[in-house]
Amino acid sequence: MRVVLDWDGTVTETDSLHMVLDEFGDREVFQRVEGGLAGGSISFREVMEVEFATVTAPLADVVAFLVENVHVRPGFRELAVHDPLVLSSGFESLIRPVLAREGVELEVRANRIDDDPEGWRIVWRDPEPCETCGDLCKRRSLPPGPVVFVGDGYSDRCAALAADRVFARDGLADWLDRKGLGYERFEDFYEVATALEGLARDRVGGAVDARTRNTGRK
Repeated sequence: MRVVLDWDGTVTETDSLHMVLDEFGDREVFQRVEGGLAGGSISFREVMEVEFATVTAPLADVVAFLVENVHVRPGFRELAVHDPLVLSSGFESLIRPVLAREGVELEVRANRIDDDPEGWRIVWRDPEPCETCGDLCKRRSLPPGPVVFVGDGYSDRCAALAADRVFARDGLADWLDRKGLGYERFEDFYEVATALEGLARDRVGGAVDARTRNTGRK
C-alpha cells in the first residue's frame, strides 16, 4: 500500500506557500481570493494563479527563505522510511530544497513555476479539470493500487475520497467530519508511522496464518 503525503501544512508545520505569499506577495490579494475559495466563488486554479502572480522575487531568494524558515512535522524522517510519494499542489522547485536540507530523497509530483519578474506563472503538472470535482486536483496523480493518503487542506479533498485509508488534520479533517466520512486524525508523523507499522505487521501475520491454513501446519 503506497503512502501519499501532501506537502504544505502536512509535511510542513506551516503552509510554505502561505509563507511565500506573506513574505513576497500581496497580502490583500491573498486574503481576498482565499475568502473567495472558501465561499465557492473562485476555483482553486484561479486562486493559485492570482496569488502567485503577485510574487516577483527571484526563485533563488524564495528558496533560500524557505530553507531557512520552513519546519517539517516531527516524525518526518521516521515516516520517510516507508518511501512515501509527495503529491503537492505546490511547486517542486520549492519542495526539493527542503527535502535536501532534511537529508531525505523522495518521489515528488508537483507543479512547476516560471519565476517571471513581472509575476510568477504556474506550469500545471495536470492542467485538465478533474472529472470528479471539476477543479485541478490530485486524484489523477495518485499512484495505482491501494493508497494511504495523508493531508490537511482543500486541495486534498478529492484525493482523500479516492484513498483506501486517510490520515487527516485541520481543514481536511473538518471537511471529512462534515461529510460523515471516516479518517484517522494525526498531529505528528510518529503517529502515522506507528499506524503503518501496525498495518504491516497485520499483513505479515495474515499471510503467515494463510500459509499455515493451506499447509495444515500449526
